[in-house]
Amino acid sequence: MVYIVYDPSYEKHYTGPWHPEQPARVSVIHQALEKAGIVGSKNTLKPRQATEEDLLLCHTQSYIDLVKEEIQSIQHSMQTAFLSTGDAVISKHSLEIALLAAGGVLTAIDAVMKGPEKSAFCCVRPPGHHACSAQGMGFCIFNNIAIGARYAQKKYGISKVLIVDWDVHHGNGTQEIFYNDPTVFYFSTHEKGIYPYTGNVDEVGAGTILNCPIIASPRARFEVKEAFEGPLRERMESFKPELVLISAGFDAHKDDPLANFNLEEADFVQLTEYVKEIATQYAQGRVISVLEGGYNLKALASSVLMHVTHLT
Repeated sequence: MVYIVYDPSYEKHYTGPWHPEQPARVSVIHQALEKAGIVGSKNTLKPRQATEEDLLLCHTQSYIDLVKEEIQSIQHSMQTAFLSTGDAVISKHSLEIALLAAGGVLTAIDAVMKGPEKSAFCCVRPPGHHACSAQGMGFCIFNNIAIGARYAQKKYGISKVLIVDWDVHHGNGTQEIFYNDPTVFYFSTHEKGIYPYTGNVDEVGAGTILNCPIIASPRARFEVKEAFEGPLRERMESFKPELVLISAGFDAHKDDPLANFNLEEADFVQLTEYVKEIATQYAQGRVISVLEGGYNLKALASSVLMHVTHLT
């Protein structure tokens, strides 16, 4: 059984009628998991809100204050604005829900570390991997997975964390937060030359950053899997993570409107299996997956369903 972190409140983060990062993203996922009998009262975890202390594990006080001030200035529930630091839409309830998204990952970490289950999927929004220590951008306000990694280290004494990011966009925020930190290994496969225009192979940080930028082509789906089978697996032989986190974006799917990769549902199953093998070998099977991108609702729901089915 896999824990599922979900709350219908995630739909309250309003992004406007035409925005790709829409509330329906989480509802279609939950409906698909419910229909398949994967989610129920026994394995659903109700997320808590992240505290300011939690946020400060990865974000600056000045940035947290800015987010609070700008969101609290919005008066009407259907009013939207852009966070002044970048291209992240905010609305009246965005602070509350962004705290719930980050807190959802912390809820999953607590559950997995205490057991009995060893895996969790966090059906949360807004996403987080573009959020830097002092800058929200790319639909992201707080860096959910980065906060989770730091929290696991602080609360449970985890010495080494692996973050696997298969979102089609490079997780520049996660990379920035851990760039000089040898205790967190950040691995990313992403489409070369698209937003946020980072993630080159020479961006290695403290030696624990491994970027695999891939040109969009008919071979992209195979090259992504080759990066998991080869470079990632090889590097883990020496790194030996004690906890594995997945920035699970599904915008690498062939039907996604925001990028040009050609992955299919079966490919996400294989990626899941690769990560599980690493978690089983080094991290006592502990793996927590956190929703990032994925903007074709049908492809998103079917891909997450296959991912979660094989996450246990």
